[in-house]
Order: sequence, then structure tokens, then C-alpha cells
Amino acid sequence: MRHRFGASMLELDQTRLQERFRGLGLTAIGDLTLRVPVRVAGEVKRVVHAPRYGVPMLEVMIHDGTGTIVAIFTGRRWIPGLDHGRATIFEGVAMRDRDRTVVYNPAYTLVA
Repeated sequence: MRHRFGASMLELDQTRLQERFRGLGLTAIGDLTLRVPVRVAGEVKRVVHAPRYGVPMLEVMIHDGTGTIVAIFTGRRWIPGLDHGRATIFEGVAMRDRDRTVVYNPAYTLVA
């Protein structure tokens, strides 16, 4: 209890997210291995429609308390249910793209 009163809001949020997704058989975003299939979960922190070369692309950033990952859906302008604050699970192959970890066209599951 003493830790909760002395902790910052950021630390409390990170702890809450880590507890929320514990026990689901997921890889923590901060611990994932690149270029192998991964299954990660987090809350949506940002949704951006970012077309490239005339092709619609939707970028969805999730955070699980250990790190962030961006899912890039090519050919999509929006996905019903993928809104800010929504918990979701992504399954795909993670890789580095410039200074961020991304997964292209992952399978996704919306978590209640």
C-alpha cells in the first residue's frame, strides 16, 4: 500500500497494464524477439490514418506497461472497435522499422 501512495501515475499505469494481461500466455512487448511469431497485448494508445504512396494505411499503437508496438494495417482506413483505450491482442511477426517495433497486418483480437 505504501508503494501505491509514493508511486507516480506513470508507474501505477504500467503496473495496472502488466497485471491486466498477466496469465494470458502472451509475450511482454519489452521482452519480445524480433522476426519470430509473437502474441502481444496492450491498450490502444494511438490510432493514425497514414497513407503511403496513395495506399491507405492504419497505424495502431498499443502499450502493455513494458513497451509499445505499432501494428500497420495496409489497405485499411479504420477497423471497427480499435479505438483509443481498447485492449487488444496482436499476433504476427515483429520487426524494427526505423526507431520503433512494428508488426504488419497482424491477426487481432479485441479484449473486453
